[in-house]
Amino acid sequence: MTQEYNIDASGRTLGRVASEAAKALMGKTTVDYTPNKRSDVKVSISNVSKLYMRERKRMQKKYTTYSGYPSGLKKESYTSLKTRKGAGEPLRLAIKRMLPRNTMLTERMKNLVIKE
Repeated sequence: MTQEYNIDASGRTLGRVASEAAKALMGKTTVDYTPNKRSDVKVSISNVSKLYMRERKRMQKKYTTYSGYPSGLKKESYTSLKTRKGAGEPLRLAIKRMLPRNTMLTERMKNLVIKE
């Protein structure tokens, strides 16, 4: 039986919302939590465009990706990522990086719904 977990992100910081969503996706908010079993918790986050972030943090935050090739290091600021992929992408990346890197990561990320 799937459970619904709703989070309202308006006025809250990115990290607080991301950590709450990561805990729910892992199943730690349910009674029958088992680390090696995938939980059936659907997390939906609304009002992502109203997330609170300080101006200095908005300017200084960088997202780094590396392709594996020489000179394949790319850095992108928070504001350019937000304009390029939408307001939910920095939150989705934060949640993905808080989850354990194992075979259940992709299945857990499919249970995440982000609404602008």
